[in-house]
Amino acid sequence: MSLFVGSLLLRPYVYLFLVGFVVLAVRDIGLRRAGVFLAWVWPVAFVAEFLSTRIGIPFGLYHYTGATRGQELFISDVPFFDSLSFVFLAYAAYCLARAVLGRSRGLMVALGAGALMMLLDVVIDPLAVRGDRWFLGHIFWYPNGGVYFGVPLSNFLGWWIVGAVGVGGYLWLTPSSVGIAEGGRPWPGVGLYYGVLVFNLLVTAWIQEWSLLLCGLAVHAVLGATLATVKA
Repeated sequence: MSLFVGSLLLRPYVYLFLVGFVVLAVRDIGLRRAGVFLAWVWPVAFVAEFLSTRIGIPFGLYHYTGATRGQELFISDVPFFDSLSFVFLAYAAYCLARAVLGRSRGLMVALGAGALMMLLDVVIDPLAVRGDRWFLGHIFWYPNGGVYFGVPLSNFLGWWIVGAVGVGGYLWLTPSSVGIAEGGRPWPGVGLYYGVLVFNLLVTAWIQEWSLLLCGLAVHAVLGATLATVKA
């Protein structure tokens, strides 16, 4: 319990976003489905991280430093907060996919959500690699580096896969919510998506990583224009 409390104290922003997920998802898809979403996506993300820190699949090989072990909760070598964050990231991407695709079939929504979650990581992971320059801390590293601000391209493919499997598995487990939940309102979840994006962009500006900031803004400006065209 003390380690769980330590996680809350070290990573309050993660748990604030998680609370946002709970509040919005319960209102959007209902308490039971929100529970299914969390119970499915978190293990998928944990397994992906567990495997990646050993055999490099699906994110590419990386390692956690363990610098905060004893201060926060770890499961094996993976900080609890890290895999848990995939839950609200996947839900936010799922909401944006639904808002754009409407009542498209589940596979299209799952693939779209995976791509949208991956595009968040265009900002998130390069920023996290620089965690020693902000309050995240130096918690992990890629031993072989990477071509995109120190992040390997395999990482982005992994995020797409995990996002698609997470959302696709949820849709399979709750077949009545194919595409879009009855009576659901995805737009608050879209706000969560852009809230996460803005938070990471602001931290990027705070540490004065201007090239990364410009790349993130450019990618999401193109994404916004593309989504507006598709929606129209």
